[in-house]
Amino acid sequence: MIEAAQGGDQRAIARLISHVADGDDSGRRIVGELYRLGGNAKITGVTGAPGTGKSTLVSGLITSMRSEPGRVGVIAVDPSSPFSGGAILGDRIRMGEHVDDPNVFIRSVANRGHLGGIASSTPAVVAALDGLGFAEIVIETVGVGQSEVEIASACDTTIVVVNPGWGDGIQTAKAGFLEIADIFVVNKADRPEVSATIRDLEAMLDIGPTTPWRAPVVATIATERSGLDDLWRSINQHRAHLEAEGRMEQVRRDRARHALVGALRDSIEHSVDAIGHETIEDLVQRRNDPWTLADRLLIEQ
Repeated sequence: MIEAAQGGDQRAIARLISHVADGDDSGRRIVGELYRLGGNAKITGVTGAPGTGKSTLVSGLITSMRSEPGRVGVIAVDPSSPFSGGAILGDRIRMGEHVDDPNVFIRSVANRGHLGGIASSTPAVVAALDGLGFAEIVIETVGVGQSEVEIASACDTTIVVVNPGWGDGIQTAKAGFLEIADIFVVNKADRPEVSATIRDLEAMLDIGPTTPWRAPVVATIATERSGLDDLWRSINQHRAHLEAEGRMEQVRRDRARHALVGALRDSIEHSVDAIGHETIEDLVQRRNDPWTLADRLLIEQ
């Protein structure tokens, strides 16, 4: 399957990614093989509140990325169905214009209750696509608002999308998830108040700490592809900045650490699920405590 997927077989890619996203034994073996082959993909994260037009923006971004050689992979994190546990919004519908492009692979991944805007399986899926030779990988978060800051640990460049009239100046300055932005996008820029929103964002940057990279504010109308060339240019400028400042290596180290922490968390949760009834009863009856048991589980891991 790996050989077929490396050759561009979409069905093979889909089967591999399904195993990786499910986190089953096959998925762990697959991502273990592919992780060793990766390290070359450029990873972009797109986050923002629901309704800001992230999926349409990503669809336009795919077009810009496809103007250059290399395959593009998109991981669209969706809320989970409370019944099946699967993704329920299906962002792929809004990216349908790329369905016939053999060099584009789009996958909706259920967050399965994981907080932070991405799924717990996202780093593994990214690693798998990277190992399969995808040049560009885009992660679109679930869209939960100010709490979805984990995306910054999973990508090279983080794009935060807002709409005109999004909050007053004070709310803009307080919104913690804006602090993760490498690039701000004011989408739906044909609406009123776009100038005021851009001013709010620029004012927030003015009062913030001085950093080597000042996040640009890009106005877009994703449905008309207006401003998307400017956005693609800003992404490439940010990448060039990371390379010039020698920070890309640190970004990759941070991403590797984040993936390791997530893998440990998943392993621990799996261990807890495998704990027998008697062990849980020991906790309930206070014959053991969670902290001692946690240390024991880590040693057994």
